[in-house]
Amino acid sequence: MLNRWFAIALWKRVLGALALGLVFALVWPQGTPYVQFMGDLFVRAIRMLVAPIVLVTIAAGITALADPRRLGGLGGRTIGLFALTTAIAVSVGMLVATLVQPGVGAPLGTAAPHALGEPVTPYQQLIGIVPLNIFEALAKGDMLALIFVAILIGVGTVMAGEPGKPFAALLQATSAVLLKVVGIVMEATPFGVFALIANAVAANGAAVFVNVGWLALAVVLGSLIQILVVHSLILKLLAKLPLLPFFRGIVDALVVAFSTASSSATLPVAMRVAEKNLGVARPVFSTVLPLGASIGKDGTAMYVGLLSMFALQAFGTPLSPQVYGMVLLTGALAAFGTAPVPSASLFMLAAVLSAVGVPPEQTALVVGFVLPFDRLLDMTRTVPSASANLMVATTVARWESELDEAVYRSKADA
Repeated sequence: MLNRWFAIALWKRVLGALALGLVFALVWPQGTPYVQFMGDLFVRAIRMLVAPIVLVTIAAGITALADPRRLGGLGGRTIGLFALTTAIAVSVGMLVATLVQPGVGAPLGTAAPHALGEPVTPYQQLIGIVPLNIFEALAKGDMLALIFVAILIGVGTVMAGEPGKPFAALLQATSAVLLKVVGIVMEATPFGVFALIANAVAANGAAVFVNVGWLALAVVLGSLIQILVVHSLILKLLAKLPLLPFFRGIVDALVVAFSTASSSATLPVAMRVAEKNLGVARPVFSTVLPLGASIGKDGTAMYVGLLSMFALQAFGTPLSPQVYGMVLLTGALAAFGTAPVPSASLFMLAAVLSAVGVPPEQTALVVGFVLPFDRLLDMTRTVPSASANLMVATTVARWESELDEAVYRSKADA
C-alpha cells in the first residue's frame, strides 16, 4: 500500500488532498479542529527549515561558484530580473483594477478601521540588514540579515583559499543534508494541505471563494496574467525554454505556496523542485531562491497595485497620470520591502496610499474592509511570487549554463 502511495506523483497527491480538504470542510465543518494539528505541524516543520537553509545554502552556493566575478554577474542578473517582474506585476495589478473597477461602490464606511502602527522607515530597513547578533537573526528568521551574513561567510570562505576549503566542504555537506530533510518533510505535504484547506473553508464557509466579489476576481485575474503571460514570455524570449516542463515541474511549490500563503515557507520546497524537477544547478538555486524569498514578490506587488487602485476608486480620488506613476513607483519599492509572511502586503499599503495623499484614517478603513477576507486572497497572490522565484532561478541558470536541460525537458513527458 505504501509503495502504491509513493508511486503517485507528489503533486497529484497534493491536489487530491486539497480537493478532499474542501469536501471535508463542506460536509463536516465541525470536524476540522480534529485535523488542524496536521496543518500546524506541517507549517511549523517548513518554517523550522527556512532560516538554516537561507544561511547555509547561500554560503554554500557562493563557495561553489568560487569566482567572485561570477557571483557578481549572477547577483546582478538576479536582482535585475526581480526588479523587472516586480515593476510589471504592479502594472498588471493597476491594469486589472482599472478594467474590473472593484472599488467602485465598495462599502468602506461599514468597515471597522484597523490601525497599521508605525511604518518602518527606509533608514531602519537599511541598517537592519546588518544584524547585531547572528543567532538573534536566526531565531527571528530575519531574511535580509541572514542573506547578508551568508554572503559574508561565503565570500570569506572563498577568499581564504586553501585554509577555507574544509569549511566550504562542510557548508556543501550541510546544504545537502538540509535538502534531504526537505524531501522528508515534503512527503507530509498532502496531509498538511488537507488540514489547511479544510480549516480555511470551515472558518469562512463555501463563500470564502467568492468573498469581496470583484476584488477576489481581480486578484485571480492578476495572478493568472502574471504567471501565464509575464513569466511565460520571460522564459520563452529570454531563457528560450519550452513552457510545459516548467509549469509541470513547479506544481508542488505552487500548491504549498497557496496553502501556506508564505513565500518564506515555500522556500524549502522551491529549492527541491528547482533541483529535482527543473535541473537548476545547486550553486544557482541556493543563491537565487533565498534572495527571491526576500525580494521576489510578484504577487505582493500585483496586489499592492490592485488594492491601491481599489482604495482610490472607493474614495472617488481622481486618477491622473501622476497618481498612476506614483502608485507604480511606491508599489514596487514597498513590495521589495515586504516580509515573506501572510498578509504582510496589507501593511505596506499605507506607504503607497500616503504617497498619493490618502490619510491614515482612510487607509485603516481599507485594511479593515479587506482583512477579514484576506487569507484566501493572500493564498492566491502567493502563487505568482513562488512562480516568479522559480522562473528567475531557471532563467539565470540558463544564462549561466547551469541548467540540466535533460532534467528540465523530462517533465514534459512526466
